[in-house]
Amino acid sequence: MAGFAKINDDNEVLTVLYMEDEKIQNEAGELTESIGQQHLQTHNNWPAEKWIQTDPNTQGNEHKLGGTPFRGNHAGIGYTWDSANNIFWSPKPFPSWVKNTTIANWDPPIAKPALTAEQQSQNTANTHTWVHEWNEEGQSWTLADLGPEVL
Repeated sequence: MAGFAKINDDNEVLTVLYMEDEKIQNEAGELTESIGQQHLQTHNNWPAEKWIQTDPNTQGNEHKLGGTPFRGNHAGIGYTWDSANNIFWSPKPFPSWVKNTTIANWDPPIAKPALTAEQQSQNTANTHTWVHEWNEEGQSWTLADLGPEVL
């Protein structure tokens, strides 16, 4: 299945549609984005250049089936298309976070601290659920115990 993100003039993803691979194949049997774009323009009354192909198997610039990652992330509603970096970006979690094009994700201004060995052990044993939460106002990480067996 081929996925295509419909974007607006601000490059925001409005929806994602899927079609059979056969609909975007050229005469040589190769998948071709432009064929899919023309098909979607014809059948959805939206400009061809505002349909960007996306791969449901790509997340964080990794392909979950071992293939080649495609455009950083699978597009989702509210994501942004970045043509300069060829990446679909999830919504920015906090104003201070910056793009990491290597992993197609957002980085905090300060790295998340590691849990202690005891906290990791408690997480594994399901007696506690220790997580770090970003505090935008203080530009710092806060350690929170969400309790036992949080799913």
